[in-house]
Amino acid sequence: METLSKLNHDSIPKPIITTTTFHSGPLSKLLTSTLSELFRFSVVLLVISIQVFFVLHKWNPIFHLLSLISFFLVFVIKPLLSKPKVYLVDFSCLQPPNFCRVPFSSFLEHSSIIESFDTESTNFMAKILHSSGLGEETYLPPALHYIPPITNLRESIKEAHLVLFPIMEDLLYKTKLSPQKIDILIINCSGFCPSPSLSSIIINKYSMRDDIKSFNLSGMGCSAGILAVDLAQNLLKVHKNSYAVILSTEILSTGWYPGNEKPKLLLNCLFRMGSAAILLTNKEDGKENFKYKLLHVLRLQSAFDDKAYYSAIREEDGNGITGVTISRDLMPVAGEILRSNITLLGSSILPFLEKFRYGVSIFRKRFLHKSAEVYVPDFRTVIQHFVMPTSGSSLIREIGKGLKLGDREIEAALMTLRRFGNQSSSSLWYELAYTEGRGRVKKGDKVWQLGMGSGPKCGNVVWECVRPIIDESSKGPWADCIQQYRVLPVHQGN
Repeated sequence: METLSKLNHDSIPKPIITTTTFHSGPLSKLLTSTLSELFRFSVVLLVISIQVFFVLHKWNPIFHLLSLISFFLVFVIKPLLSKPKVYLVDFSCLQPPNFCRVPFSSFLEHSSIIESFDTESTNFMAKILHSSGLGEETYLPPALHYIPPITNLRESIKEAHLVLFPIMEDLLYKTKLSPQKIDILIINCSGFCPSPSLSSIIINKYSMRDDIKSFNLSGMGCSAGILAVDLAQNLLKVHKNSYAVILSTEILSTGWYPGNEKPKLLLNCLFRMGSAAILLTNKEDGKENFKYKLLHVLRLQSAFDDKAYYSAIREEDGNGITGVTISRDLMPVAGEILRSNITLLGSSILPFLEKFRYGVSIFRKRFLHKSAEVYVPDFRTVIQHFVMPTSGSSLIREIGKGLKLGDREIEAALMTLRRFGNQSSSSLWYELAYTEGRGRVKKGDKVWQLGMGSGPKCGNVVWECVRPIIDESSKGPWADCIQQYRVLPVHQGN
């Protein structure tokens, strides 16, 4: 595999490529969705025409009633009955302790003292840090503050306790929920899979029921939090009147790389402490206190392709030291799966006009003018808040540019990266907490969470806010600092 050391030591992989590749799967689903919209519109016209015909010919009113009943049964009642509702009750994010804070100077000083790093590796990590978009107040677990870092099992278990117990307790306190009432428990952590599992650690700590359905997701990368939501909503379709708790985190002490291969040093610089706890339910009782309703979940992966599969992989270096290799193929691969992802998600949530414009532009580029630009649908017509990967400031801006978003739409991602770093799957919840803390989420607003991880995989969740969200600025991880982090000038509003 080609490494960064063979690429003139580029500090950050190139941004997402801008060429467009067409895939039959997403295009066929877009066509199907557009035809379905046309069919529904045609049926509405047909029903109206029939009603007009009945009125003009003064037919018996029973015919009006039969046609209207048929219409409502097929297009209104049936969809409502076939989609059980899943709600997000509330969520909590970890505020790491201050003693875990790691400014650049401390990180680089420790790196220079650690004997396993040569001068070239230390300089490379300094270059990555200063171009990453991270700020000076991010956190690393205690095990990585030692010189040299301690990466044994005992320290990893301690780290798991440090990041999981506080958010679990905060979630239970906020929702006034007893651990005994939790029916489903899902924990996602990509790089650490102990035995007993992380889910067993939580069950033991909080004395949960013996029939709780517990799951542990590992090796799923930064999109694992979205995959956990998908798993939870599928389980909630089967198990009625249930509560599901998701804990999303990453244990960093197991992922620390003490070698000198540059493609493996990136994770040392970018990933930081963080965790989130999310409570989902399919109960209707008390829904006036729930925050969001789940509207859409979409998952894509491209592990079937060798180039994609090897773009980010955990492996040993030449000296037998394990680390995650980030190849230069990662950004082009991410661009490809992101385009397919946007096409599929757009076919589900975009208004008919936006889908029609996109379909026409695809047809024109394919069959009429090869050099024609492909129309980029405006997701802001249906989405008010965008939550995206915090893999780096350049990636955030490229995604924003590709979706035609402004500074306001990408502000939460940039500020989360700056304040907390890349926290893997839990970053998406820190972004949502930031948006809530700014007082921007209103009842009826829709939130799009986009997660991308190794595999590579792309996951999406679209939520609808179902109640006013107020007084969040004094809660959560942003309570003591949100006014210090901002992209837009103050005079432009929240």
